[in-house]
Amino acid sequence: MGAVAVPSAVAAETDCSTVPWMDTGASSAERATALLDASSQHQKYRWLVEQPAVTPARTDWAPGRAGENPVVYPVQVPCTPTIVYTDGPEAVRSAGVTDFPSQLALASTWDLDLAYDKGVQQAEEAFAKRKNLILAPGIASGRTPLAGRTPEYFGEDSLLSGLLGAESIEGIESSGKVISDVKHYLANEQELDRQTSSSNMDERTLREVYALPYEIAVKRSDPESVMCAFNQVNGVYICESPLMKDVLKADNGFEGFIMSDFGSVHSTAASLMNGLDQELNRPIYFTPEKLDAALAAGEITQERIDEAAFTVVKSYIDGGLFDHPLPAIAATEASTPSGEAVALRIAEEGSVLLKNDGVLPLAATEGQTIALIGPTASSTPTTVSGQPVSAISVCSLTLRFNPAAPPRNTLPCEDVVSAETALTERAAEVGASVVWNNGQDLQSAAAAAASADVAVVVGYQRMGEFSDIPDLHLQGGGDALIQAVEQANPNTVVVLQTGSAVEMPWLGGVQAVLETWYGGEQQGPAIASLLFGDTAPTGKLPMTFPRSTADLPTQTSAQYPGIFSDGSTTRPAGTTEIRQVLYSEGLEVGYKWYQAQGIDPLFAFGHGLTYTTFAYDKVQVTPKSTDGAKEIRISFRVTNTGDRAGTETAQAYVALPGSTGAPGTRLVGWQKVTLQPGEHANVTIALSPEDLADLHLLEYWNTEAGDWSTAAGTYGVAVGGSSDVDVSTSFAIK
Repeated sequence: MGAVAVPSAVAAETDCSTVPWMDTGASSAERATALLDASSQHQKYRWLVEQPAVTPARTDWAPGRAGENPVVYPVQVPCTPTIVYTDGPEAVRSAGVTDFPSQLALASTWDLDLAYDKGVQQAEEAFAKRKNLILAPGIASGRTPLAGRTPEYFGEDSLLSGLLGAESIEGIESSGKVISDVKHYLANEQELDRQTSSSNMDERTLREVYALPYEIAVKRSDPESVMCAFNQVNGVYICESPLMKDVLKADNGFEGFIMSDFGSVHSTAASLMNGLDQELNRPIYFTPEKLDAALAAGEITQERIDEAAFTVVKSYIDGGLFDHPLPAIAATEASTPSGEAVALRIAEEGSVLLKNDGVLPLAATEGQTIALIGPTASSTPTTVSGQPVSAISVCSLTLRFNPAAPPRNTLPCEDVVSAETALTERAAEVGASVVWNNGQDLQSAAAAAASADVAVVVGYQRMGEFSDIPDLHLQGGGDALIQAVEQANPNTVVVLQTGSAVEMPWLGGVQAVLETWYGGEQQGPAIASLLFGDTAPTGKLPMTFPRSTADLPTQTSAQYPGIFSDGSTTRPAGTTEIRQVLYSEGLEVGYKWYQAQGIDPLFAFGHGLTYTTFAYDKVQVTPKSTDGAKEIRISFRVTNTGDRAGTETAQAYVALPGSTGAPGTRLVGWQKVTLQPGEHANVTIALSPEDLADLHLLEYWNTEAGDWSTAAGTYGVAVGGSSDVDVSTSFAIK
């Protein structure tokens, strides 16, 4: 994937210091205008596609394209850069890079600075690999935990997702030589029929749930690019929907360029005129032939062509791509010690201790044995259902081209350190030993557990692009394995390596559960450090864990997976009918659904334990009455009530007045506090006027007014270590 804008031989004939678009003393708008003034019409077209090489048009995306003529462009004007795109929600798609944990693990840190640091590392590695645009971060709204790309995103809350996305963008673009592309706009909430389904919802739901995290990310980070998704929204493909120009550009103030996903363009005129600026990969609809024809027919305007080309060029200049040429040769090894350190921090701080009845941290001593059980605990492959499974399998999300094909990881994961390696080394420091069993024979696994002082059983779930998962059970017989182990050893610890929530029919029989998600290359050291207590868990869930799929907000087949005109969930044979997915749960997504419906989840959004305990009290809000435009301060005391130092992510939630119809509470802020045993801290979460306006913390989408509004009335306030806390005080907006 990548576009070479100008052959080096052409550039060599020109003194680039003399061309106005390379004048660093001019503004980016002046430079972009100068370049386009020097361009022919078809040279302008080159900016409207990612790969404007002399190449045959794509013929493999839909019937009827075979036999198209090669797409031929004139040579670009001199002194324009080489632009190379790379995918990269977790890490740069290349060998020789740092294999970071999944984005869901990053979200579980609730650490904006860490999101920024990861972005910085990704940009450095991308540039070293001769890539200067990263297709990342990904943002979605966590409508269903069955969605295949759940591990690519930041969970179910708009504020958390938007702010983490913003910091990721800031980190990537801080180098001044690599830019970010935020994806996938909008309501791309399932992989099943993602190119042939329509996400159907009312305007308020669209604004408050699905567009809001993008709005937050755009306003807080000013990214250079956003990617439109495959799906339709309310019957119109996003990449030709007015939502691009009316909501993202006009309402949210996005000034960068909108690119398509690979194969998500379905038209020339409708796409361009509604805000699409660039077609990803090789041209199909934005070819010179089709653009010329549409212009001649009056379907598109010269003004819009110029605007799209200007927006792309200006974004490239703003991002530093014109002024920082890529290295001549890609580095073989781009990973650095600082990148590996960030990967370890995410793996440690993003792991969530869901349950602990006192068995953790491990108190292994000389002569003790730890039974480590499960195929993903070791780098030694185990054949499960005919496929090799090992620690590499849970390094990153899995890419499936179809459910029947062997899965493969989206990253090479060549430097993975397994739990077996790390635990063995750590146990040896105290004279203990680790015995690994792959868990494929339940009798053998139970025997290994019974002969050990403690059993650590690792369960996994593989998921990723191109397909959703059918349920929330562990894969590879994981549930039966855990039940066999816990019945054999009363000191059983479960380590989960999953890309989403899982059901836990065995929860009552185990002593501890640690969710580590897809842990990247440092998964083993992180697991060892957390289990032995060298590092205390601090992660918090960015998504709700339901007790079963029966509790999900998507209660009907019309909601998920969506239905066809005959009412079935299977596309009628011989048709290309669009699957209709009804978002009838409206605003009740994630924890808001469980609160509104009175359903007790298995683990609430924001939940996460550590090796001490905390108490909250003395909650107050100032002022108690306000006009809604001044700063609001939520203050409370957090006390470490345990016997060990620990870090807590203290969270604040607000319930809007009943007149708004807003369900449950909404997260409005959080703060990390580290306390010694018995120590307390007075915490204040300030909702500044800027936050109230830009993040819509207390606002709702007023459909009648077509704008955000603040309701007069009483606002309830709840604080605690998760969303599962009761309102304890209130304030009023006049």
